Amino acid sequence: MQKLTDQDPETKSADLIAENIEQLKALFPEAFTEGKVNFDILKQLLGGAVDEREEKYGLNWHGKRRARQLALTPSTGTLRPCPEESVDWDTTQNLMIEGDNLEVLKLLQKSYAGKVKLIYIDPPYNTGKDFVYPDDFRDNIKNYLKLTGQVEGGKKISSNTEASGRFHTDWLNMMYPRLKLARNLLKEDGVFFVTIDDGEVANLRKVCDEIFGEENFVANIIWQKKYGAANDAKYLSDMHDHILLYCRNKESWRPNLFERPDELNAKYSNPDNDPRGPWNSTNLSPESVLNSRKTATSI
Repeated sequence: MQKLTDQDPETKSADLIAENIEQLKALFPEAFTEGKVNFDILKQLLGGAVDEREEKYGLNWHGKRRARQLALTPSTGTLRPCPEESVDWDTTQNLMIEGDNLEVLKLLQKSYAGKVKLIYIDPPYNTGKDFVYPDDFRDNIKNYLKLTGQVEGGKKISSNTEASGRFHTDWLNMMYPRLKLARNLLKEDGVFFVTIDDGEVANLRKVCDEIFGEENFVANIIWQKKYGAANDAKYLSDMHDHILLYCRNKESWRPNLFERPDELNAKYSNPDNDPRGPWNSTNLSPESVLNSRKTATSI
């Protein structure tokens, strides 16, 4: 058995830049001169689709270019099996991976790109205390080993406090490459869910519009995370969070909806033959809604 080194292709994640170039070359071979992209020819081939305006619509921040490049940088990490810590190793069809999510997402590109049906993530909400990021991404796996205490000599890390002038920037730079790699894993009809609160929902929506395409946005699902009002609320009690839903290709996705049980269907009827089907009138007065909440809470 031959020992692998860090120079062997088996020890590296997928080279996304090389794959992008090959796809571009297959579509526009005439745009390549001596192996390099001739952007003047490429712009001619694309015609009016090229936007050369100085001011463009979109969300920009310091470090965005670097964050985009970070998603394309190959990883030299390796996933190590742990049979002794696993359950039903020989028969299970489940896989749990523990590690830095950016490195793991890179390593999954070779085997799972375009194969995942659903991705759900619950990222840091950027409240000023809830995530830690490395100051230097140049050697990702090396930083990860140091940050997690797997090698001696720790590396300086810092939480993203609200006093930081880069408060939103730091969070966006952390999120962007991970979202980009997650999209690559989705099947053509795959879906992506991400939870967030009011603090970053606007920025997250813009970033996801860019990565998944605004046309692949499905819904901003509001879920009530609690019923009781907070006594320490400074202005209004925050009782909800957001779940953003995107598709890899909205035209290909068909939600597998659950059928309502008979006891719920019995509440609907169609006395006026409405072409839209059975319906049920509901009292939406404040008093009625409040009473229904009290009932739900008591149950």
